[in-house]
Amino acid sequence: MVVKLGSSLVADDEGEPRRDVLRRRGAEVAEIVASGVPVCVVSSGAIALGLPKLGLSRRTRSLPRLQAASALGQSTLQRAWEDALAPHGVRTGQVLVTAAEIADRRAYANLRNTLGALFSLGAVPVVNENDATATDEITFGDNDALAAQVAVLLRARLLVLLTSVEGVLSHAPEDVRAQLIADGAAARAAVIGGPTAAGKGGMQSKIAAAEMASAAGVPVVIAAGAGETVLTPLVGGEPRGTRFEAAATGESAFKLWLRFGKRMSGRIHVDEGARRAVAESGRSLLAVGVVRTEGNFRAGDGIELCGPDGETFARGLSSVDARDLTAGQPKLEAVHRDRMVLI
Repeated sequence: MVVKLGSSLVADDEGEPRRDVLRRRGAEVAEIVASGVPVCVVSSGAIALGLPKLGLSRRTRSLPRLQAASALGQSTLQRAWEDALAPHGVRTGQVLVTAAEIADRRAYANLRNTLGALFSLGAVPVVNENDATATDEITFGDNDALAAQVAVLLRARLLVLLTSVEGVLSHAPEDVRAQLIADGAAARAAVIGGPTAAGKGGMQSKIAAAEMASAAGVPVVIAAGAGETVLTPLVGGEPRGTRFEAAATGESAFKLWLRFGKRMSGRIHVDEGARRAVAESGRSLLAVGVVRTEGNFRAGDGIELCGPDGETFARGLSSVDARDLTAGQPKLEAVHRDRMVLI
Protein backbone atom coordinates (compact mmCIF):
# COMPACT_ATOMS: atom_id res chain seq x y z
CA MET A 1 0.00 0.00 0.00
CA VAL A 2 1.31 3.46 -0.91
CA VAL A 3 0.09 6.49 1.05
CA LYS A 4 0.93 10.04 -0.02
CA LEU A 5 0.57 13.13 2.16
CA GLY A 6 0.90 16.65 0.80
CA SER A 7 2.69 19.57 2.41
CA SER A 8 -0.51 21.10 3.82
CA LEU A 9 -1.16 17.93 5.85
CA VAL A 10 2.43 17.59 7.05
CA ALA A 11 3.33 21.21 7.90
CA ASP A 12 1.29 24.05 9.39
CA ASP A 13 1.32 27.70 8.33
CA GLU A 14 4.30 28.40 10.61
CA GLY A 15 6.39 25.66 9.04
CA GLU A 16 6.04 23.28 11.99
CA PRO A 17 5.09 19.59 11.66
CA ARG A 18 1.40 18.82 12.15
CA ARG A 19 2.20 16.21 14.77
CA ASP A 20 -1.45 15.44 15.53
CA VAL A 21 -2.08 14.46 11.89
CA LEU A 22 1.17 12.47 11.65
CA ARG A 23 0.42 10.74 14.96
CA ARG A 24 -2.98 9.57 13.70
CA ARG A 25 -1.67 8.43 10.32
CA GLY A 26 1.33 6.79 11.99
CA ALA A 27 -0.94 4.73 14.25
CA GLU A 28 -2.98 3.56 11.26
CA VAL A 29 0.12 2.75 9.20
CA ALA A 30 1.49 0.70 12.10
CA GLU A 31 -1.81 -1.18 12.39
CA ILE A 32 -1.83 -1.98 8.68
CA VAL A 33 1.80 -3.15 8.76
CA ALA A 34 1.02 -5.36 11.77
CA SER A 35 -1.76 -6.98 9.71
CA GLY A 36 0.82 -8.11 7.16
CA VAL A 37 0.41 -5.41 4.51
CA PRO A 38 3.62 -3.45 3.76
CA VAL A 39 3.10 0.32 3.61
CA CYS A 40 5.21 2.90 1.80
CA VAL A 41 4.69 6.55 2.74
CA VAL A 42 5.35 9.25 0.15
CA SER A 43 5.61 12.46 2.12
CA SER A 44 5.91 16.04 1.00
CA GLY A 45 6.82 18.75 3.48
CA ALA A 46 10.61 19.11 3.45
CA ILE A 47 10.53 22.49 1.74
CA ALA A 48 7.61 23.75 3.85
CA LEU A 49 9.45 22.73 7.03
CA GLY A 50 12.71 24.25 5.81
CA LEU A 51 11.46 27.65 4.66
CA PRO A 52 11.28 29.17 8.20
CA LYS A 53 14.92 28.17 8.68
CA LEU A 54 15.72 30.47 5.76
CA GLY A 55 13.61 33.25 7.29
CA LEU A 56 10.87 32.78 4.68
CA SER A 57 7.15 32.43 5.32
CA ARG A 58 6.09 31.47 1.78
CA ARG A 59 7.42 29.34 -1.04
CA THR A 60 9.97 31.12 -3.23
CA ARG A 61 10.60 30.78 -6.97
CA SER A 62 14.36 30.61 -6.50
CA LEU A 63 15.50 27.05 -7.23
CA PRO A 64 18.69 27.29 -5.08
CA ARG A 65 16.64 28.57 -2.13
CA LEU A 66 14.07 25.81 -2.58
CA GLN A 67 16.87 23.28 -2.64
CA ALA A 68 18.39 24.80 0.48
CA ALA A 69 15.00 24.75 2.21
CA SER A 70 14.60 21.09 1.28
CA ALA A 71 18.02 20.25 2.67
CA LEU A 72 17.21 22.03 5.93
CA GLY A 73 13.71 20.61 6.26
CA GLN A 74 14.28 17.00 5.20
CA SER A 75 15.79 15.94 8.55
CA THR A 76 12.84 17.55 10.38
CA LEU A 77 10.41 15.70 8.11
CA GLN A 78 12.07 12.34 8.68
CA ARG A 79 12.27 12.89 12.43
CA ALA A 80 8.56 13.76 12.51
CA TRP A 81 7.71 10.44 10.84
CA GLU A 82 10.04 8.57 13.17
CA ASP A 83 8.27 10.17 16.13
CA ALA A 84 4.88 9.16 14.68
CA LEU A 85 5.82 5.50 14.12
CA ALA A 86 8.35 4.71 16.86
CA PRO A 87 5.72 4.48 19.66
CA HIS A 88 4.24 1.53 17.75
CA GLY A 89 7.57 -0.24 17.36
CA VAL A 90 7.81 0.52 13.63
CA ARG A 91 11.07 1.68 12.11
CA THR A 92 11.29 4.11 9.19
CA GLY A 93 13.75 4.34 6.33
CA GLN A 94 14.41 7.55 4.40
CA VAL A 95 14.42 7.11 0.61
CA LEU A 96 15.10 10.17 -1.57
CA VAL A 97 14.44 9.84 -5.29
CA THR A 98 14.77 11.96 -8.43
CA ALA A 99 13.04 11.45 -11.76
CA ALA A 100 16.41 10.52 -13.25
CA GLU A 101 16.45 7.35 -11.13
CA ILE A 102 12.95 6.40 -12.23
CA ALA A 103 13.98 6.91 -15.86
CA ASP A 104 17.08 4.69 -15.54
CA ARG A 105 16.18 1.00 -15.70
CA ARG A 106 18.99 -0.17 -13.39
CA ALA A 107 18.28 2.52 -10.78
CA TYR A 108 14.56 1.72 -11.06
CA ALA A 109 15.20 -1.93 -10.25
CA ASN A 110 17.56 -0.98 -7.41
CA LEU A 111 14.88 1.26 -5.91
CA ARG A 112 12.36 -1.59 -6.01
CA ASN A 113 14.89 -3.89 -4.31
CA THR A 114 15.60 -1.31 -1.60
CA LEU A 115 11.93 -0.84 -0.83
CA GLY A 116 11.43 -4.60 -0.79
CA ALA A 117 14.29 -5.03 1.69
CA LEU A 118 12.76 -2.42 4.00
CA PHE A 119 9.38 -4.17 3.79
CA SER A 120 10.99 -7.49 4.70
CA LEU A 121 12.35 -5.86 7.87
CA GLY A 122 8.90 -4.58 8.80
CA ALA A 123 10.05 -1.01 8.24
CA VAL A 124 8.10 1.79 6.56
CA PRO A 125 9.94 3.61 3.76
CA VAL A 126 9.35 7.36 3.80
CA VAL A 127 9.89 8.48 0.21
CA ASN A 128 10.33 12.04 -0.98
CA GLU A 129 11.78 13.70 -4.04
CA ASN A 130 15.40 14.66 -3.56
CA ASP A 131 14.70 18.37 -4.07
CA ALA A 132 18.17 19.30 -2.84
CA THR A 133 19.73 17.89 -6.03
CA ALA A 134 16.87 17.74 -8.54
CA THR A 135 16.64 20.39 -11.25
CA ASP A 136 13.73 21.78 -13.27
CA GLU A 137 14.56 19.36 -16.08
CA ILE A 138 14.36 16.18 -14.00
CA THR A 139 11.76 16.87 -11.31
CA PHE A 140 8.55 14.87 -11.06
CA GLY A 141 6.59 18.11 -10.88
CA ASP A 142 4.93 17.13 -7.61
CA ASN A 143 4.82 14.23 -5.17
CA ASP A 144 1.49 13.01 -6.51
CA ALA A 145 3.33 11.91 -9.65
CA LEU A 146 6.12 10.43 -7.53
CA ALA A 147 3.57 8.47 -5.47
CA ALA A 148 1.99 7.10 -8.65
CA GLN A 149 5.41 6.07 -9.95
CA VAL A 150 6.21 4.30 -6.67
CA ALA A 151 2.82 2.55 -6.70
CA VAL A 152 3.43 1.32 -10.26
CA LEU A 153 6.97 0.23 -9.39
CA LEU A 154 5.69 -1.79 -6.41
CA ARG A 155 2.53 -3.04 -8.16
CA ALA A 156 0.73 -1.74 -5.09
CA ARG A 157 -2.66 -3.06 -4.00
CA LEU A 158 -3.81 0.49 -3.33
CA LEU A 159 -2.57 4.06 -3.71
CA VAL A 160 -4.09 6.62 -1.34
CA LEU A 161 -3.58 10.31 -2.11
CA LEU A 162 -4.44 12.25 1.03
CA THR A 163 -5.44 15.89 0.77
CA SER A 164 -7.16 18.66 2.73
CA VAL A 165 -10.61 18.03 1.17
CA GLU A 166 -12.75 14.88 1.08
CA GLY A 167 -11.92 14.07 -2.55
CA VAL A 168 -12.58 15.50 -6.00
CA LEU A 169 -15.34 18.09 -5.70
CA SER A 170 -17.88 19.32 -8.22
CA HIS A 171 -17.00 22.94 -7.39
CA ALA A 172 -14.28 24.78 -5.52
CA PRO A 173 -14.23 23.80 -1.80
CA GLU A 174 -15.46 27.21 -0.67
CA ASP A 175 -18.47 27.02 -3.04
CA VAL A 176 -21.69 25.96 -1.25
CA ARG A 177 -22.55 23.82 -4.29
CA ALA A 178 -19.45 21.68 -3.84
CA GLN A 179 -20.22 17.98 -3.65
CA LEU A 180 -17.97 14.94 -3.58
CA ILE A 181 -17.53 13.09 -6.86
CA ALA A 182 -17.04 9.52 -5.67
CA ASP A 183 -16.47 7.94 -9.09
CA GLY A 184 -13.03 8.57 -10.59
CA ALA A 185 -14.34 8.22 -14.14
CA ALA A 186 -16.68 11.17 -13.54
CA ALA A 187 -13.98 13.09 -11.66
CA ARG A 188 -11.69 13.20 -14.69
CA ALA A 189 -13.92 15.89 -16.19
CA ALA A 190 -13.95 17.94 -12.97
CA VAL A 191 -10.41 19.18 -12.40
CA ILE A 192 -10.94 21.50 -9.45
CA GLY A 193 -8.42 23.30 -7.30
CA GLY A 194 -4.96 24.79 -7.71
CA PRO A 195 -1.69 24.58 -5.81
CA THR A 196 -1.64 25.44 -2.11
CA ALA A 197 0.67 28.04 -0.64
CA ALA A 198 2.85 25.35 0.95
CA GLY A 199 3.02 22.90 -1.93
CA LYS A 200 2.87 22.84 -5.71
CA GLY A 201 0.30 20.12 -6.28
CA GLY A 202 -3.47 20.48 -6.38
CA MET A 203 -6.43 18.37 -7.46
CA GLN A 204 -5.34 18.43 -11.08
CA SER A 205 -2.05 16.72 -10.24
CA LYS A 206 -3.85 14.15 -8.08
CA ILE A 207 -6.23 13.23 -10.88
CA ALA A 208 -3.31 12.92 -13.32
CA ALA A 209 -1.45 10.70 -10.84
CA ALA A 210 -4.57 8.61 -10.24
CA GLU A 211 -5.03 8.09 -13.97
CA MET A 212 -1.42 6.96 -14.32
CA ALA A 213 -1.58 4.46 -11.48
CA SER A 214 -5.03 3.11 -12.33
CA ALA A 215 -3.98 2.61 -15.96
CA ALA A 216 -1.12 0.46 -14.62
CA GLY A 217 -3.52 -1.71 -12.61
CA VAL A 218 -3.36 0.07 -9.24
CA PRO A 219 -6.65 1.26 -7.67
CA VAL A 220 -6.46 4.81 -6.31
CA VAL A 221 -8.40 6.75 -3.69
CA ILE A 222 -8.21 10.53 -3.22
CA ALA A 223 -9.46 11.31 0.29
CA ALA A 224 -9.24 13.72 3.21
CA GLY A 225 -6.17 13.05 5.33
CA ALA A 226 -6.68 14.88 8.62
CA GLY A 227 -9.47 12.88 10.25
CA GLU A 228 -9.22 10.60 13.25
CA THR A 229 -9.40 7.49 11.03
CA VAL A 230 -8.63 7.48 7.34
CA LEU A 231 -6.51 4.55 6.20
CA THR A 232 -7.94 1.62 8.13
CA PRO A 233 -11.50 2.20 6.82
CA LEU A 234 -10.14 2.33 3.27
CA VAL A 235 -8.25 -0.93 3.76
CA GLY A 236 -11.47 -2.41 5.11
CA GLY A 237 -13.31 -1.46 1.93
CA GLU A 238 -15.31 1.46 3.32
CA PRO A 239 -16.28 3.86 0.52
CA ARG A 240 -14.55 7.17 1.06
CA GLY A 241 -13.28 9.93 -1.17
CA THR A 242 -12.95 9.58 -4.93
CA ARG A 243 -12.00 6.12 -6.20
CA PHE A 244 -10.30 5.29 -9.51
CA GLU A 245 -10.71 1.63 -10.42
CA ALA A 246 -7.70 -0.32 -11.64
CA ALA A 247 -7.52 -1.16 -15.32
CA ALA A 248 -6.88 -4.77 -16.24
CA THR A 249 -3.24 -5.17 -17.27
CA GLY A 250 -0.90 -8.09 -17.73
CA GLU A 251 2.11 -6.05 -18.66
CA SER A 252 5.54 -6.98 -17.36
CA ALA A 253 7.45 -4.76 -14.95
CA PHE A 254 9.64 -3.69 -17.87
CA LYS A 255 6.67 -2.66 -20.00
CA LEU A 256 5.16 -0.74 -17.08
CA TRP A 257 8.45 1.07 -16.59
CA LEU A 258 8.65 1.86 -20.29
CA ARG A 259 5.07 3.14 -20.33
CA PHE A 260 5.18 5.23 -17.15
CA GLY A 261 8.75 5.60 -15.91
CA LYS A 262 11.12 6.08 -18.83
CA ARG A 263 11.73 9.68 -19.84
CA MET A 264 11.05 10.32 -23.52
CA SER A 265 13.86 12.07 -25.42
CA GLY A 266 12.33 12.36 -28.87
CA ARG A 267 9.76 11.20 -31.41
CA ILE A 268 9.80 9.06 -34.54
CA HIS A 269 7.07 9.77 -37.10
CA VAL A 270 6.20 6.80 -39.31
CA ASP A 271 4.05 6.13 -42.37
CA GLU A 272 0.80 4.19 -42.26
CA GLY A 273 2.38 0.92 -43.35
CA ALA A 274 4.89 1.07 -40.51
CA ARG A 275 2.19 2.01 -38.01
CA ARG A 276 0.11 -1.04 -38.99
CA ALA A 277 3.16 -3.32 -38.89
CA VAL A 278 3.97 -2.22 -35.34
CA ALA A 279 0.51 -1.66 -33.86
CA GLU A 280 -1.43 -4.45 -35.57
CA SER A 281 1.17 -7.09 -36.49
CA GLY A 282 3.53 -6.70 -33.52
CA ARG A 283 6.63 -6.15 -35.64
CA SER A 284 9.76 -4.14 -34.97
CA LEU A 285 10.02 -0.69 -36.53
CA LEU A 286 12.43 -0.51 -39.47
CA ALA A 287 13.99 2.66 -40.83
CA VAL A 288 12.14 2.24 -44.16
CA GLY A 289 8.92 3.30 -42.44
CA VAL A 290 10.37 6.39 -40.75
CA VAL A 291 9.16 9.70 -42.14
CA ARG A 292 11.04 12.05 -39.81
CA THR A 293 12.41 12.35 -36.28
CA GLU A 294 12.20 14.93 -33.50
CA GLY A 295 14.92 15.38 -30.92
CA ASN A 296 18.58 14.48 -30.85
CA PHE A 297 18.04 11.10 -29.17
CA ARG A 298 20.66 8.36 -28.85
CA ALA A 299 20.51 4.57 -28.88
CA GLY A 300 18.83 3.45 -25.64
CA ASP A 301 16.87 6.67 -25.18
CA GLY A 302 13.11 6.63 -24.76
CA ILE A 303 11.14 7.69 -27.84
CA GLU A 304 7.51 7.99 -28.87
CA LEU A 305 6.21 6.55 -32.14
CA CYS A 306 3.70 8.74 -33.99
CA GLY A 307 1.46 7.81 -36.92
CA PRO A 308 0.60 9.94 -39.96
CA ASP A 309 -2.04 11.76 -37.90
CA GLY A 310 0.62 12.89 -35.40
CA GLU A 311 -0.89 10.84 -32.56
CA THR A 312 1.44 8.80 -30.36
CA PHE A 313 0.65 5.07 -30.56
CA ALA A 314 3.70 3.50 -28.89
CA ARG A 315 6.70 4.13 -26.67
CA GLY A 316 10.02 2.36 -26.91
CA LEU A 317 13.77 2.39 -26.58
CA SER A 318 15.56 3.52 -29.72
CA SER A 319 18.00 0.99 -31.17
CA VAL A 320 20.01 3.70 -32.96
CA ASP A 321 20.89 7.38 -32.83
CA ALA A 322 18.46 9.80 -34.48
CA ARG A 323 20.94 10.73 -37.20
CA ASP A 324 21.28 7.09 -38.28
CA LEU A 325 17.60 6.91 -39.23
CA THR A 326 18.15 9.33 -42.10
CA ALA A 327 21.28 7.62 -43.41
CA GLY A 328 19.54 5.65 -46.16
CA GLN A 329 19.56 2.18 -44.55
CA PRO A 330 15.96 0.96 -45.03
CA LYS A 331 16.45 -2.37 -43.19
CA LEU A 332 18.01 -0.71 -40.13
CA GLU A 333 16.03 -1.59 -36.99
CA ALA A 334 14.84 1.60 -35.31
CA VAL A 335 12.95 0.04 -32.37
CA HIS A 336 12.78 -3.66 -31.51
CA ARG A 337 9.31 -5.03 -30.80
CA ASP A 338 10.42 -6.38 -27.39
CA ARG A 339 11.53 -2.89 -26.36
CA MET A 340 8.30 -1.03 -27.04
CA VAL A 341 4.80 -0.81 -25.63
CA LEU A 342 1.59 0.23 -27.38
CA ILE A 343 -0.40 3.04 -25.75
